[in-house]
Amino acid sequence: MRRIDVRLAAGLSVLALVTTAGCGGQQGGAAEDDTSSAVTCEVARETRVGIATGNATGVYYPIGNALAGQLSGSTGGKLTGTAAETGASVQNVEQLVGGQYDVAFSLFDTAVNAVEGKGSFSAPQPVQALARLYDNYTQVVVRKDSGITSVAGMRGKRISTGSPKSGTEVMANRLLEAAGLDPAKDVQAQRLDLTKTVEGMKDGSIDGFFWSGGLPTGGLTDLFTTAGDTVRFVDIAALLPKLTALSPGYQAGTIGRDVYRTATDTPTIVVPNVLLVREDLDANVACAITRTVFDKRDVLAQANPAAKGISLEKARRTLPVPLHRGAEKALNDLGAK
Repeated sequence: MRRIDVRLAAGLSVLALVTTAGCGGQQGGAAEDDTSSAVTCEVARETRVGIATGNATGVYYPIGNALAGQLSGSTGGKLTGTAAETGASVQNVEQLVGGQYDVAFSLFDTAVNAVEGKGSFSAPQPVQALARLYDNYTQVVVRKDSGITSVAGMRGKRISTGSPKSGTEVMANRLLEAAGLDPAKDVQAQRLDLTKTVEGMKDGSIDGFFWSGGLPTGGLTDLFTTAGDTVRFVDIAALLPKLTALSPGYQAGTIGRDVYRTATDTPTIVVPNVLLVREDLDANVACAITRTVFDKRDVLAQANPAAKGISLEKARRTLPVPLHRGAEKALNDLGAK
């Protein structure tokens, strides 16, 4: 009788799982044997994906929401998406691999660490790229009354290094180390999201902060619009050689004076963004998402102008992060170089 009860319970459990999966569409879209089937970019059944973005006042969040809103129309209603506010890159990769999300925005250097099992990751992570996106600009801002003129000058100061497990925090720590500082000892690190960081800059409770994001970032636009006479950018270009020794993804860039209506241009360091998925994501779902990114680029740019930097010329430049085979199909069809 016990054996019969166990088998009956197991059967009911399987039935419950099948019934749940059928309600509201397939979650995620992993396929049992996806490597041998042809990629058509046609999503056969109703599927919903969760998209991990970043801080609400950043750039990932509005672009991710815009992308989520375009998936249904691009797939005849078969594919839908929901974007969620997160701590950004490192957390995004962890939760992507953990199954909480199906798509994730990430800084390129964090993505490289993930596939190589370095930095914040103790082992290689099963993630692949849909495409390289726009570039993130490292934006280092200080209060004018702080006396800080360089990253090295942040010693002993109250500095926001970004949300825990974010790409901004990774970048902040690398820059502090490049300037000869120990992030854990030499600064009063405030691990704040961008909203709280901007509030702290306005009320004087922090002296400066790091931010890695597209141009313009809403939180910084707010800061420079309402408190521009009390803050200024720090030129970090001299630290670029030490960062390129860590990753070839780091490049020189400039924050133009017109972005936040500052007095001068600011030299800085840029790093690309990539859109990541688990390697087992259904190839047709991956293809449909990738195609939507490029077909609807203008709509994404309405959500934030940074999306104007998304281009087919750079879309394939994700190595050593491999492209998902569904993305390869989409980019081939779109004529990416």
